[in-house]
Amino acid sequence: MKLTLRVWRQRNAEAPGAMATYEVDGISPDMSFLEMLDTLNEELLLGGDEPVAFDHDCREGICGACSLVINGDAHGPERTTTCQLHMRSFEDGDTIDVEPWRAAAFPVVKDLVVDRSSFDRIIQAGGYISAPTGTAPDAHATPVPKPDADTAFEHAECIGCGACVAACPNGSAMLFTSAKVNHLNVLPQGAPERETRVLDMVATMDDEGFGGCTLTGECATACPKGIPLPSITAMNKEWLRAGRRVRR
Repeated sequence: MKLTLRVWRQRNAEAPGAMATYEVDGISPDMSFLEMLDTLNEELLLGGDEPVAFDHDCREGICGACSLVINGDAHGPERTTTCQLHMRSFEDGDTIDVEPWRAAAFPVVKDLVVDRSSFDRIIQAGGYISAPTGTAPDAHATPVPKPDADTAFEHAECIGCGACVAACPNGSAMLFTSAKVNHLNVLPQGAPERETRVLDMVATMDDEGFGGCTLTGECATACPKGIPLPSITAMNKEWLRAGRRVRR
């Protein structure tokens, strides 16, 4: 396959950025999108040019580091992570635009790399449970109803990639935050911080500069792990409930 790539290049957060055009040839349809970028970078290095900076880690669809907007879609045309997107999803001769996440709360570090530490601070605000020290309790010591366990597992699948923010026209982080809140709030182990968790995490999300949610649904459509849109509604109910109790 021969492709034309239009890639966002930006030296740092303060420098202006622009799209740069590159031609890459000899791309196998079985390559992942990141392997295709590796091929581009090898050619750039051989030509004495600076390679394109992009985030990656596991390359197995687990960590969520491979955050790219491809032809206007978060992670590309398939509902998967960028590292699991294969070049057979494109046609020979295609022109592909590759950009970083576009959100005020995700400032560009360099080229396609953005700073997603705002997600870490949301987690730090309440994404934990009280755990007594000492011997670990037996696995069956705290019974969890299966529907609650299923809900917790469904939300625990969130890998924090940020596709929901990148896809949202408002740059909202509600789907990510709701996944982290609901994951713990439905479990008995998360009950002690149930109210402070949702209040603190939502407040931190707002402080980080994410936009407001208008339930357009783009976040759930782009999520590679299929976190459902009703997750946001469930978190909103938790937030209202916790707010009423605090005001008492």
